[in-house]
Amino acid sequence: MPCHYPAHSIFDSESDTWQITFRDFPLQQAACYKRDDVELEAQESLLTAIAIEMEEGRQVPSPSTLQAEEIAIHLPVLVKLKLELHNRMLSASTSKAMLARQMGFNGAQVDRLLDVAYASKVEALEQALFLLGYEVHASVVEIRAL
Repeated sequence: MPCHYPAHSIFDSESDTWQITFRDFPLQQAACYKRDDVELEAQESLLTAIAIEMEEGRQVPSPSTLQAEEIAIHLPVLVKLKLELHNRMLSASTSKAMLARQMGFNGAQVDRLLDVAYASKVEALEQALFLLGYEVHASVVEIRAL
């Protein structure tokens, strides 16, 4: 379950900003004024890109392999579970209303479950994925150069 998306940053002397782009989300761009802020700005932009894909009802792409001169942008585990639930729902043609009925939720609760900005309970996401026929596995790995 890869939890890092590649991003590319380059300094633009004309605008005096760091420009950030994503191969997996070509329309998403970000900028910041300090090199130290690139990763934080990239993560915020990545979360926005994922939210847009989900709101538009499109599959969220899996992370591409990191290439030279790209930085690995960490995706929070909760967001990873939400995008996996979203993608699985699309693949199974499961509507939010159908999932809500299966879980005993109302529509607003399912909307929050899929909202990347909302701190859902992992157990609820795990239950939703289970109802779609998937089991969640977690692992902890040592940090190494990505």
